[in-house]
Amino acid sequence: MTQAPAAPKAVRRRHDREIISLAVPAFGALVAEPLFVLADSAIVGHLGTAQLAGLGIASALLTTAVSVFVFLAYATTGAVARRVGAGDLQAAIRQGMDGIWLALLLGAAVIAVVLPTAPALVDLFGASDTAAPYAITYLRISALGIPAMLIVLAATGVLRGLQDTKTPLYVAIGGFAANGVLNVGLVYGAGLGIAGSAWGTVIAQFGMAAVYLVVVVRGARRHGASLRPDAAGIRACAQAGAPLLVRTLSLRAILMIATAVAARLGDADVAAHQIVLSLWSLLAFALDAIAIAGQAIIGRYLGADDADGARAVCRRMVQWGIASGVVLGLLVVLARPLFIPLFTGDAAVEDAALPALVVIALAQPICGIVFVLDGVLMGAGDGPYLAWAMIVTLAVFTPVALLVPTFGGGLTAVWGAMTLMMAVRMLTLWLRSRSGRWIVTGATR
Repeated sequence: MTQAPAAPKAVRRRHDREIISLAVPAFGALVAEPLFVLADSAIVGHLGTAQLAGLGIASALLTTAVSVFVFLAYATTGAVARRVGAGDLQAAIRQGMDGIWLALLLGAAVIAVVLPTAPALVDLFGASDTAAPYAITYLRISALGIPAMLIVLAATGVLRGLQDTKTPLYVAIGGFAANGVLNVGLVYGAGLGIAGSAWGTVIAQFGMAAVYLVVVVRGARRHGASLRPDAAGIRACAQAGAPLLVRTLSLRAILMIATAVAARLGDADVAAHQIVLSLWSLLAFALDAIAIAGQAIIGRYLGADDADGARAVCRRMVQWGIASGVVLGLLVVLARPLFIPLFTGDAAVEDAALPALVVIALAQPICGIVFVLDGVLMGAGDGPYLAWAMIVTLAVFTPVALLVPTFGGGLTAVWGAMTLMMAVRMLTLWLRSRSGRWIVTGATR
């Protein structure tokens, strides 16, 4: 007797369970990461204003350096998930090891660049004479932890590809707790000042990397996967990640242009911009969690040669993205009177931020679609298209944003340009998803 196909409602429920089981822990891990900087800021802030300013500059440089290589997580997730879907766990973990070796090589290269150029980099950010020495100290010490940070990115991609987002959550929580304890002990207990904060963070990061390596190595031994570096595999990982690097750099350029334009509008506008940007980034974490689930699930379906399943789960995740965007938008509107006073009591800053917050609230359903489809195409290994789409988006956004000071509209117009940017991304991603060209089944793309 032939089994009847699953009812649409049952299929949706199965997809919902998959999305929730991956997205919720992923969101926790994403939120835990910026808490490292917040903890460091809270501890170092009590040392003095110059130390806190130095930490702010060094942290901005480190965050930029690491975020550029976020493709280590994104590209690895989809590639590993494909092999999981194909039923070849040995090849899946071997793929992950190639990504980890690439992370180690890139980390070593970044250290070689940052250590001798730290004073020039700090000077480039316009650090004051009092803050610069602290920034250089923190940057040089923390740079030693960059290989660990990149290993964490790659290993996180491995586990996400293996459909495991809980382990990264546990590791992130443990790393955050260890970072806090070490910072307090080294900064105040050992009297090392800002250097103690940097060393505490480095130790915590290597501890996180060690935990990930233990988990991945155990999996490799269980499934007979080689741990040795493979030049061809590492090169393939780099080639797969290159388009996502272009995508990330284009997105970073958009954010830098928006901040530069806001700075030209005046102190109140740039201060309000930082408040709005912080909330926008927090909302992005929530939507990115669904995108991460999309990377893992889509890769698995395509690896299992299930094109129809990939289409169905893509549709369901888009629905999740829209619904999440609507809910987040409503929360932003309702929380506006409570959120802004947390950052400022300046009436001019509040006046600039309030209408801009309405703009980002209205944009959240668009953002939901963008994040989901971005994750879907990453999971499908469609990096080249994502790179070109983001370059097009940058080309549209740049002239519009740069004309804001000329035509007026203030910070609200800047965030209107940011919403246009997200709308362009939505259009390019929607066209690609409709075309079906992203659907390439098999263990490799």
